[in-house]
Amino acid sequence: MQVFEKAEKSFQNIGFGRESLAPFASLADESRGRLLNENESRTRTAFQRDRDRIIHSTAFRRLKHKTQVFIFHEGDHFRTRLTHTIEVAQMARSIARALRLDEDLAEALALAHDLGHTPFGHAGEDALSDVMKNHGGFEHNGQTLRIVTALERRYAAFDGLNLTFETLEGIAKHNGPLEDEAGNPIGKYKFSMVPGGIKEYSNKHDLILHSHASLEAQAAAIADDIAYNAHDIDDGLREGIFQLDDLIEVPMVGDLLKQVRRIYPNLDVSRTTHELVRCVITVFIEDVISTTKTILEKKSFKSVDDVRYAGQTLINFSSEYQMADQGIKAFLFEHMYRSDEMMAKRQAAQEIVTDLFGFYLANPGEMSHEVNGLEGEAPLTRRVSDYVAGMTDRFAVQEHRRLFDVTPKLR
Repeated sequence: MQVFEKAEKSFQNIGFGRESLAPFASLADESRGRLLNENESRTRTAFQRDRDRIIHSTAFRRLKHKTQVFIFHEGDHFRTRLTHTIEVAQMARSIARALRLDEDLAEALALAHDLGHTPFGHAGEDALSDVMKNHGGFEHNGQTLRIVTALERRYAAFDGLNLTFETLEGIAKHNGPLEDEAGNPIGKYKFSMVPGGIKEYSNKHDLILHSHASLEAQAAAIADDIAYNAHDIDDGLREGIFQLDDLIEVPMVGDLLKQVRRIYPNLDVSRTTHELVRCVITVFIEDVISTTKTILEKKSFKSVDDVRYAGQTLINFSSEYQMADQGIKAFLFEHMYRSDEMMAKRQAAQEIVTDLFGFYLANPGEMSHEVNGLEGEAPLTRRVSDYVAGMTDRFAVQEHRRLFDVTPKLR
């Protein structure tokens, strides 16, 4: 098994709070290192450098104009991929801090987790997945890894961001192990296969796809889940897709809403919504911390490798909150994600992405010179996929209007 080379240290990373971390936390000064050797920083740990490289990447800036659920011109107060990402990072740090994990690694993973998303949210991803199904497929986790290992071209010495093994591992295993020990796809990948970008990179430098990721990665993943639920409730209420009273029967949320109304009987709708969302975030994070502490107390983990080979996800909701999580998702699926209004927007968005992919495949010279400069490094279908996936919602609409006589309306 190939492993990442340890960087030659120009400075011992001592004094970064290592003594306060749990024995099963990821330790920056015990990182498996980077693909290419670099002298370490005198002022930042390896995980802090990863976080900073992600923040300064082009893909991170593009998140400002990529949709969470609503398209970009719906209003200034709805969430984008960037605002969602920042919120996930805050929650991930809170969970990591409470569990004595490395907050910087948890934050880096939270900041990176959506870099590979297409324009128009999951509608765009589904469209690209469909047109790429015979060309290696498309999946946003695989695209994120491709961005940070190849597509970002900012540094003189290497392509990508040359992140540590721990950050790359967490990106690849955002949803847990991808394979069994024999290399067979498992879980949702059993039928769709492991994303090409992840498999290709792991073939060169083993990301141990059959094991779980660190607790820091698990903290970022569950923070993403909490943020989605809470903030899609918020955005759905703002858009008027459903009303506060519709939430009364939703597990956990309904009880919290009743509690808010009981304590603040004369509160206006806007403040009631904010208070409800705040409460949802708080109780779910507190449940995760409490549940995980109980799980970890029953274990005798001495290292991050004990976590990797524990055979289970360790950061989780209690059974009561797992049911509440499922109930919230079911409500949002029925009343928001598959509402008539959202389905119409979804269809229009998918048409735009599909049209753009077909056009650039037939006319590759119309893509930017940066993409055409990669000719020979990847098949044309993958380069077109990279180009379209990297677009913001706004640029995708502008390009479609430039290239086609009629552009579907997204509102």
